[in-house]
Amino acid sequence: MKKAIEVVAALIWRGDRFLACQRPPEKARGLLWEFVGGKVESGESGPQALVRECQEELGVTLDVGDAFMDVTHEYPDLTVHLTLYEAEIAKGEPRMIEHHDIRWVTVEEMDTLEFCPADQVFLEEIRKRRA
Repeated sequence: MKKAIEVVAALIWRGDRFLACQRPPEKARGLLWEFVGGKVESGESGPQALVRECQEELGVTLDVGDAFMDVTHEYPDLTVHLTLYEAEIAKGEPRMIEHHDIRWVTVEEMDTLEFCPADQVFLEEIRKRRA
């Protein structure tokens, strides 16, 4: 197995809906849906990386809580160790700075969107916890 890249993502709820972001068409896994986040840079903690990524990608400041869960997923081109954190927006309203689309979706609606394969375990756990 290739060395895993450390990636973080945010599970942000607004009432009974969570934030889903659609990847730009020109990126790997283009137009698939995901949780906002990105790679952890050298010297950063997971929560620090998540705050930075959400400022860059959505123009919001986050309060990062506990890890929801983590998974290691092997794509054909890379392996990711992905940690999903519970988070709240402390400041700002999400804007489409880097994504093709952003939506607040219910647990029932998430099945209508095609999420990245690495996120499937998270979606199953969200469904279980919200049942």
